[in-house]
Amino acid sequence: MKRFALPSLAFVLAIGAGWFFLFGMTSGAERVTGAAKKVTPLLKPELDSKNVKMGSPVFIRAFKEERELELWMQEKDSEKFVHLRTYPIAAASGNLGPKQAEGDRQVPEGFYFVPPKMMNPNSRFHLAFNIGYPNEFDLSHGRTGSFIMVHGSNVSIGCLAMTDEKIEEIYTLCDAAHQGGQKFFRVHIFPFRMTEERMTAAEGNKWLPFWKNLQEGYHWFEEKKTVPNVTVVEKEYRFGEVIK
Repeated sequence: MKRFALPSLAFVLAIGAGWFFLFGMTSGAERVTGAAKKVTPLLKPELDSKNVKMGSPVFIRAFKEERELELWMQEKDSEKFVHLRTYPIAAASGNLGPKQAEGDRQVPEGFYFVPPKMMNPNSRFHLAFNIGYPNEFDLSHGRTGSFIMVHGSNVSIGCLAMTDEKIEEIYTLCDAAHQGGQKFFRVHIFPFRMTEERMTAAEGNKWLPFWKNLQEGYHWFEEKKTVPNVTVVEKEYRFGEVIK
């Protein structure tokens, strides 16, 4: 089983202090504006080629084993989402399996959403957004923890570090989606790409029942290319059409 590199806490704090020194005198608004000004011209040709625009709704999937984060955007005049870019995850700690407790250094697995209030332009790690862990499912299972972010830099404990260069693209697209009217964007985090072959290889793992529940949401999007509405019933995820 693949393990994620685990930086020391002292190293993470030192990096964070460095970013605070570099960016502490710059307001979050200025940082967001500067990032958007830089990356928007670079993204525009690809946006045009995918029939999406800056401000279109976004959707994020992340895969821990593959160390990849996908950004999808909703096509113009369609309910379907198209793949825009896949970003390598620069750093994430822990093993495969969900986050269970504050301080366990695990990256969560599950279905989360990010409204505007959870965007953090003043992060010590350049730009960041809080995924909303623990969600209703996590709480129903007694899981604890806080401040799980997708952020810049290339070190992290329990979060997904994307580098400053890539978080500027991701943050800009997500912020524009909020400004374009998307009340929240969804973030789905999986242990791995949940193909039948990979699930068969996971037979005997204690988390297999949980992963089979996650696989339902994975297959929903794979088959429909629309993002499901996710609820929790009797401590399990349930998936359905988004109610307009």
